[in-house]
Amino acid sequence: MNYKVFSSSEGNVWKYVFTKEDMVAEAVLYRYSDFYERTVICCSVMSGCPVGCKFCGTGAKFVRNLISEEIVKQIELVLTDKNLISDINSKCKKLQFMFMSMGEPMLNWGQVEFAIRTLHKRFPNAQLLISTVGCDDDVVFSKIIQLSKEIDKVGLQFSIHKSNDKERDQLIPFQKKMSLEKIRDAGIVWWKETGRKPYLNYCIDGTNNSSKDFRRLAHLFSPVVFCFTFSVVCSSDETMKDSAFRNLGIIQKFQERFLEKGYNTRIFDPAGQDDIGGGCGQLWYVQNWLKEHRKNERSRDRYE
Repeated sequence: MNYKVFSSSEGNVWKYVFTKEDMVAEAVLYRYSDFYERTVICCSVMSGCPVGCKFCGTGAKFVRNLISEEIVKQIELVLTDKNLISDINSKCKKLQFMFMSMGEPMLNWGQVEFAIRTLHKRFPNAQLLISTVGCDDDVVFSKIIQLSKEIDKVGLQFSIHKSNDKERDQLIPFQKKMSLEKIRDAGIVWWKETGRKPYLNYCIDGTNNSSKDFRRLAHLFSPVVFCFTFSVVCSSDETMKDSAFRNLGIIQKFQERFLEKGYNTRIFDPAGQDDIGGGCGQLWYVQNWLKEHRKNERSRDRYE
């Protein structure tokens, strides 16, 4: 794969854009303090995505699934580029590979599972974190549970972002996703089977952080089972750094409600340096590539 690198101005975040003739993918590298203290890589599992989250730069523009070798190669190339490939596994205190840059893992599960198994053999100390909107597929979810029981480094996160299904359907129009109640039930099963708590990713946009939203979420999701990750929803032309700075106070106030009720929570901190569009859904280069790809496809169709 060919790739380009975009570096943040303060030097802690890097966006890697991988291309072939028939696909584009992104991975984002975050360095916290130093690479051996904590390193996070978010990688793509698809080129484009069919889910169509309203805040995502791909919309519902799907090109193709990535094969397992392409998923693994993103991480290997990122680490090689920073001269970390030989010792990051043994020296890094907290190494995390997140399947959450572009694409829905449950819709490409066969290839994602093979990639996770490959990465676990290559980097046995790395946490392998699956982020999903929760596709309503019991067969695939049972396979996720089985893999999570085999490999204790596998973590699970559901991206929910709204406290009720009606508003969530507007934000994430993908029809074959779990309801919030089914996500609750699936999370409880995963917790019982693995002994680990699933996370709920809740991006705050200023319209979903009311007292009513808190009560709905607290009613659905018990702190005994679930943890929360709070972050910001960024538009496709806004940097995570700007949005996070503006909304940090709102996020912290909403988080305090959950802390008072005994929830384990975290606020996603993109290393504090993200001015290159490394945040979820901010796929600027991808958008341009997709436009050119569609244009070329239409040209070919006219002449065939």
